[in-house]
Amino acid sequence: MKENLAFAPTLRHMLAKAATGIPEGQNWVYEPKWDGFRALVFFDGEQVQLQSRDLKPLNRYFPELEAALKRVLPSPSILDGEIVIATDKGLDFDALQMRIHPAESRVRLLAEQAPAAFVAFDLLALGRDDLRSQPLAERRRLLAETLAAVSPPVYLTPSTSDRSVAADWFERFEGAGLDGVVAKLTGDSYKPGQRGWIKIKHKRSLDCVIGGFRWNRGEEGRSVGSLLLGLHDAHGVLHHVGHTSSFKAQEKRDLVAKLADFISQDASGGFGQGRTPGEPSRWTGGRDMSWVRLRPDLVCEVSFDQLQGDRLRHAATFQRWRLDKTPAECSFDQIAVVPAYELGQIFNPA
Repeated sequence: MKENLAFAPTLRHMLAKAATGIPEGQNWVYEPKWDGFRALVFFDGEQVQLQSRDLKPLNRYFPELEAALKRVLPSPSILDGEIVIATDKGLDFDALQMRIHPAESRVRLLAEQAPAAFVAFDLLALGRDDLRSQPLAERRRLLAETLAAVSPPVYLTPSTSDRSVAADWFERFEGAGLDGVVAKLTGDSYKPGQRGWIKIKHKRSLDCVIGGFRWNRGEEGRSVGSLLLGLHDAHGVLHHVGHTSSFKAQEKRDLVAKLADFISQDASGGFGQGRTPGEPSRWTGGRDMSWVRLRPDLVCEVSFDQLQGDRLRHAATFQRWRLDKTPAECSFDQIAVVPAYELGQIFNPA
């Protein structure tokens, strides 16, 4: 592969550090922050290698993308971007996770049902020309030229130097499954392994019902490890959506007494009818996932950064108890969003 390329796999990705606001200035360019699997594409004119952020090959999990990249890329090149699965409702991260499966037959079936796409946002090499030392503005110009006539499933990410446009993206793109904005300096070179970019991610809050809890491992009966959060659907059924464990050690011990009066054996209430907290799976590694059921009477406010379908991607942060809220008010309506118009224009311009 190295014969037709400036360098061979593997390479560490350039990364971004978190910030609370979109930076201002004439030398910034802004892009949507894609919610997918970060990947480098090495194409030598004949073969493609997809490399993950942790330096592992991804080809076996995305066979349809490997074949398509060979077909549509115009010349040997090394691209940085994101593997995504786009649907009419936005990006589907759940579908991406399902691809990491040991059975080849299962992977190929999923590839046929929901094929992946690659959204490119940087060009690191064009043939034997190493572009990593070139400023971002020049790399972006060459990337746009290289992909000018490319066809799906390869796409060029939107980009703007207008901060107001970036701020508008930040507010509206979340409904499409994008989780913020990335800001980059136009004069910067590509710095593998360094956090030279800025990422501004969404941070929102929810009022949730506490439908259960898990004990702190090794301190069962003495310390609560996490609260299990739920939201009601349109029919009033409570579904588990995530958890929060952002408590200090003493607070976890204090929760034992607070929750004691709400412990319930009634499986028909709380999480009994809707989605329940997960049992051990290949994602949990066989960890103890047992939980204690609570009457769905307690409400709390939590903050979170990202959704995965109608669930919280990461652990939420506890903000406060909401004694002024009824459990019935804690519904999915709080996170109802409309997919951004621009996403449809990118993936389905017709």
